[in-house]
Amino acid sequence: MLSLELALRFIIARKKSVSMSLLGIIFGVAFFVLTQAQTSGFEAFFIRTILGANGALRVSDSFQDNVRIVQKASEDGVTKFYFNSRVDALYREGIDHPGLLKDALSDFPGLLGISEVVEGNGMLDSGSRKRNIEINGIEVADHLVVSNLSEQIIQGSLDSFSQDSFGVLVGSKVFHGMNLRIGDRILLISGPSSLRLRISGVFESGVSQIDKKRIYLHLDTTRSFLAKRFGGAVFQIALNSPTRAPELASQMQALLNHRVISWQEREQVWLDVFKALRFSSAITVSSIMLLSGLGIFNVFAIMVIEKRRDIAILRSMGFTSADVAAVFLWQGGILLSAGIILGSLFGALATFGVTQIPLRIRGVFSTDSFVVNWDPLHYLWASLISTLFVAIATWIPARRAAKIEPAKIIREVN
Repeated sequence: MLSLELALRFIIARKKSVSMSLLGIIFGVAFFVLTQAQTSGFEAFFIRTILGANGALRVSDSFQDNVRIVQKASEDGVTKFYFNSRVDALYREGIDHPGLLKDALSDFPGLLGISEVVEGNGMLDSGSRKRNIEINGIEVADHLVVSNLSEQIIQGSLDSFSQDSFGVLVGSKVFHGMNLRIGDRILLISGPSSLRLRISGVFESGVSQIDKKRIYLHLDTTRSFLAKRFGGAVFQIALNSPTRAPELASQMQALLNHRVISWQEREQVWLDVFKALRFSSAITVSSIMLLSGLGIFNVFAIMVIEKRRDIAILRSMGFTSADVAAVFLWQGGILLSAGIILGSLFGALATFGVTQIPLRIRGVFSTDSFVVNWDPLHYLWASLISTLFVAIATWIPARRAAKIEPAKIIREVN
C-alpha cells in the first residue's frame, strides 16, 4: 500500500523526534497500567481482608417501625424504590430468636453460610498486664464457612481451640502486646464475672483494629460468661457474590425487620479513598500520554510544513486529499500501535517487578509486599486513552495536509 510505504519513509526521515513521541506513549501506557494495578490491587486485597474477617453481611438489632414503609419491587423481587425513616424506629439489641431468623435467612439465594456471633466487651489480665478486648463467641464450624479464620491462625491450632471449651483465640497484637505464650492461662473479666481461659491460638486477620482488640471464645462459653443465655446475637453472612450485598441487605432488612449492613456500607469511607486514589493516579499518568500527543502533533505539524512541496507533487501525480491524509494517519497508527504493544509489555514487566519489592504495611490492613491486580481492563483503558490523544494529535495535521493545493505550492516555488 503506497500510503503506508510513504508513512514509513516519513517516520524514518524524522526518526529522532518520532522516537521521543513513541517513548512518551510507551511510558504513558506502562505507568498507567502500573499505577492502576497497584491501587486496584491494594483495594482488592483490602476487600478480601475485611470479607475474610467480618463477612459480606451483618444482621444485628431487630426494630419495629412506627411509620409506614414505602417501597416498590419489580417482578424479580428486587427493590427499585425504598423509603423508610428509621428516626422513630424502636430497636432491640441483638437477635432474639437466632434459630428462627437463621431459617428465614436460608431462603435467600446466594448465601454461603451464616455464623451466629455473641459479642461483648471485657478485659484480659495476664497477671502482669491488662488489656481491654472485644469478645466474639462463635460456633467454630459455622464461622469457618463465613470467614478466613482457618487461614489467619499464625500460632497454635484450631483443633486445640475446638477441643477446649475454655480455649481462646487472641489477635496477634493482643498476644504480642501482653507478652503471652501458647498454653498460658489468662483471666477474662467483664463486670462482676471472671473466667480463666487457656491460650489455644493466635490469629492475624490483617485488619489492625481487629488484631489489637478481638478474641474468639466458644459460643456456649460466651453466653454463659456474658449472661446471654438467649438472644443478643448477631449474624455474620458470607455470599457467593459479595457485590450483591447491598441489594440483599435491603431485601433482608425490609422483610425481616432486622438491621442488615452490607460490607460496602460498613467500609464506605475506605472504598471512597481507594476510588479517589485510582482516579487521581489515572489523571496524573494520563498527562504523560497528553504530552506525548502534543509531541506527535508538533512533529507532524512541522512535517506538513516541510513536506508541502512533496505533498504538492503527490497531488499532481493523482493523489487525492484522502490519500494525503492517509499518509499522516498511517504514521499516527504506526506510532500508536508500537506504543501500546511496547507500553503494555513494559507495564506488565514493571507490575511483576514491584511485586518482588518488600513492603511492610501494618495499618488498615497488613501486607509484606506490594499487592497488584492483574486486570485486562487496565490495558484496555490505557490503550483507549492513548488512542484518543494520538488520534487528535494526528488528525489535525492530516487534515491540514489534505487541504494543501498543489497549484498554489508550485506557483510559490516558481
